Amino acid sequence: MHIPAADEIRSARRRIGMTQAELARRSGISQSMVARIERGSVDPRVSTLRRIVDVITSAEVPVVTAANLMHAPVESVSPEDSILSAVEKMDRMAFSQLPVLQDGVPVGCISESAILTAIAEQKHQKGHHPTVRDYMESSFPTVPPEIEIETVVGILEQHHAVLVMKEGRVEGVITKHDLISLIVE
Repeated sequence: MHIPAADEIRSARRRIGMTQAELARRSGISQSMVARIERGSVDPRVSTLRRIVDVITSAEVPVVTAANLMHAPVESVSPEDSILSAVEKMDRMAFSQLPVLQDGVPVGCISESAILTAIAEQKHQKGHHPTVRDYMESSFPTVPPEIEIETVVGILEQHHAVLVMKEGRVEGVITKHDLISLIVE
């Protein structure tokens, strides 16, 4: 562990906008001890320095929210769109699924597997022109923009995508691929 000098602690605390009192409270020490450490008038124990460094480090790490990671605008289809138009859009965008929105509100999703089912059934139903509504699946889960990304990760373990909603309307989308890019960056 790097042992920070008094001026490094003071500089880091100020950089994150934390008061001495807040650093003291979160570190479990007195505010006067923080002031003395920052002045260099006391030689603190390593365990005390470790607690101070841990508080400053955790405060420096920005919290990633759904709003930080989402993509907008959201590519989608409507329930009345033809399966063919959904296939064309998915092909053009290189997506394996799309949310189905009606007036900005999620009502389902359409995926490659649903489209394969539609193609198989199309051979047996001459003259029928299937729509997205005929083959859409349950909608993707929704989250508010301010939710922390850790919660989104848990949801994406069970679902292909998460829609970010604000005031009852879809604002963005997060997919598993987005999480992978977050790790790579």
